[in-house]
Amino acid sequence: QLQASGGGLVQAGGSLRLSCAASGRTFSRYAMGWFRQAPGKDREFVAASWSGGRTSYADSVKGRFTISRDNAKNTVYLQMNSLKPEDTAVYYCAASGSDYYTSSAKFGSWGQGTQVTVSS
Repeated sequence: QLQASGGGLVQAGGSLRLSCAASGRTFSRYAMGWFRQAPGKDREFVAASWSGGRTSYADSVKGRFTISRDNAKNTVYLQMNSLKPEDTAVYYCAASGSDYYTSSAKFGSWGQGTQVTVSS
């Protein structure tokens, strides 16, 4: 089970940190990802933290967003800096048993989503 939190309303250029707490004792073995879905658009990949330690980012967020994880706390984070209005979306965390995928179809467990709204 995944529980995302940390969304909110922020002005352009501001920052937010999303958190996603996972239940279970094998968190460290899972790839964790963040995805987002804006109104009228498909869900898109944002960032992933793979069990081996590597990370991956969508081009649109590289240099602005950072994904990290604390395996002791079963939590993955998404630090979002220099936010833009086009970052407005519902953000979802997800877990996958396989590393190196960025497709949402490869993530089998999903949190409930948290709204991020960036005003101009």
